[in-house]
Amino acid sequence: MPSKIGYGIQQMLAEANAAVRTLKVAEAQDLLGRDDVLFVDLRDPRELDREGRITGAFHCPRGMLEFWIDPASPYAKPQFQEDKTFVFFCAGGLRSALAAHLAQRMGLGPVAHIEGGFGAWKKAGAPHEPPREPAAKKF
Repeated sequence: MPSKIGYGIQQMLAEANAAVRTLKVAEAQDLLGRDDVLFVDLRDPRELDREGRITGAFHCPRGMLEFWIDPASPYAKPQFQEDKTFVFFCAGGLRSALAAHLAQRMGLGPVAHIEGGFGAWKKAGAPHEPPREPAAKKF
């Protein structure tokens, strides 16, 4: 069944990937720990608890990104006001492509995102914190 949407996710991703630097995991690893680079984890808090995290990454839930980037927003975060390279990642690289493109259009830069996201990061054996232990059930 053909889509009724005239401007869909595939077109959005194609535009984002054409406009934003995409890093292979090895390239991103070379940037990890540098003072002039901030890794931005866009995943939902439950994903972080379930899958683990990259040590030192700044967590910004995807739904808050615009509000945290804009210095005129009452929710602006100082991390996005710094003169750094921003490396976005999500679970698989789709949300991070769109988010990096949006951040770039908002004037943040330079920006990049990790191809394949945290899933590719873990698969490559890149350093990360393990998932948190599940909380004990309360009866």
